[in-house]
Amino acid sequence: MSEPLTVPSTLTTQVERLLPSARLGRLGRLRRGLEKEGLRVDANGHIAQTHHPYALGSKLTHPHITTDYSEALLEYITPVYSEPKEALAFLSDLHTFTYHHLENEWIWPGSMPSRLSGNDSVPIADYGSSNVGTMKHVYRKGLDVRYGRIMQAIAGVHYNVSLPDDMWHALRELEKATNIPFNDYRSTRYFGMIRHFRRHSWLLLYLFGASPAIDKSFLPTGKVPEKLQSLSDDTYYAPYATTLRMSDLGYQNKVQSQLKICFNSLSNYVNTLRHAISSPWPDYEKLGVKNGDNWQQLNANILQIENEYYSDIRPKRVAKHNETPSQALEARGVEYIEVRCLDLNPFDPLGVTEDQMRFVDTFLMWCLLSDSPWISDEECDRLDDNRRLVVERGRDPALSLINNGQTTTVREWGEQIFAEMAEVARLLDAVEEGTPHAAALAELAPRLQDPSLTPSAQLLARLEAGNGSLSDTLLQLAQEQADKLKSTPMLRSREALLAQLIETSHQQQHDIEAADQESFSEFLNTYFAKARESRALSAISPEDGQ
Repeated sequence: MSEPLTVPSTLTTQVERLLPSARLGRLGRLRRGLEKEGLRVDANGHIAQTHHPYALGSKLTHPHITTDYSEALLEYITPVYSEPKEALAFLSDLHTFTYHHLENEWIWPGSMPSRLSGNDSVPIADYGSSNVGTMKHVYRKGLDVRYGRIMQAIAGVHYNVSLPDDMWHALRELEKATNIPFNDYRSTRYFGMIRHFRRHSWLLLYLFGASPAIDKSFLPTGKVPEKLQSLSDDTYYAPYATTLRMSDLGYQNKVQSQLKICFNSLSNYVNTLRHAISSPWPDYEKLGVKNGDNWQQLNANILQIENEYYSDIRPKRVAKHNETPSQALEARGVEYIEVRCLDLNPFDPLGVTEDQMRFVDTFLMWCLLSDSPWISDEECDRLDDNRRLVVERGRDPALSLINNGQTTTVREWGEQIFAEMAEVARLLDAVEEGTPHAAALAELAPRLQDPSLTPSAQLLARLEAGNGSLSDTLLQLAQEQADKLKSTPMLRSREALLAQLIETSHQQQHDIEAADQESFSEFLNTYFAKARESRALSAISPEDGQ
């Protein structure tokens, strides 16, 4: 009989000290927004070759409907909400509105791409003739020459979460840290949250990974990794994999591994990124920045821009005009965090569920309230090993992970995390009707005891029950979900807003293009000159919590 699970006393103490304020409504609620990607595909399950529909508005300026890498890769962006249901309702309306304007196309429900016909079958998004639009397009061309287009067609859900200022003030007072400037305190604690997240993000990959298989067209002919097996004429799979999207088959930049960003401090993070966007890389120099008058990449540096850096979580702040993401962080501190390791849930029309959102909220608060020492380079490598093992073999009953130098199983370690998260769920549920966070834990806990309940196992079971084809299976799911979404009534005010944004966004793009006075080369030179500037001494505005 296993020993009873214990919860660290420091965690319990923090929760107990915050509970009275929570019950009185003095802590506020977490705020979150969703960014959800999805490929447009044709009736045969091939990536769409059509332009982004004009009737969806300008992808350069529309605040809620745009594209990611590819012209075919839709990206939906919700406003920030304190209720998960409201974010999901907005996301649902974006899907429904889109389907009103798609002709014989569907939104792919899986993270790994649909049927492809080589690199050039992934059309690069075009954002018009303005300098800022050209920069977005050339950046994507740079990703093509560096890594190829195919891996850029992978989709996922990005989950943005922030804590209300009232909660930060309460934590600062409990820790007797009121002598530390508010933004400095908040940034330091957010980085602690990120470090604890990186130590334990393997759990999210296990619970929510939903990409154990790929269409064979995703790989070059004759280049099949040993970890993959053939499931059908058009599908490879890894028997125990959870999320091939997060494996070395997914979006990877081996050059970035030298950066060693382990999120120990804001200054280290910002300075490392600034170094990367300023330091040439020989292989990228050989590719050339321009071929004649044709731009191939923005520059030949380790990163063209900061967005090229890939991580399963990022510290974020909304940037002002003429300010890069890291300059915004440097000037005013971390405002929210972005979780980037979530696969699309192929069985849900929106790709994400409320239970999942409630679970991730609880997980993030647990990461914040738990002790989180700095990560050494050696530990950084071990964390990568744990994630890789869960990505490739997460449902393997023989799998072992390393936790603080000790061998453990996914189930044992996961159950310990769940026990600690239950304490945090009490805190979050203190401001709710009912116990939605505790309910989310109860709903997901059986996946630890029974791996067949995970989305990755469920998808494989569906493939094996059919003809084994990932593309056939996901196309059928896409069509079923489209029928449901098309028949879902939209909120009238939101339908009116989205209708208005069609012409408004196109006019905004036209105005931006008309206002350009300098050449693209001059625009880039100015941009990168400003990007290299430090903003550490910038004044912090009163509304940022001082």
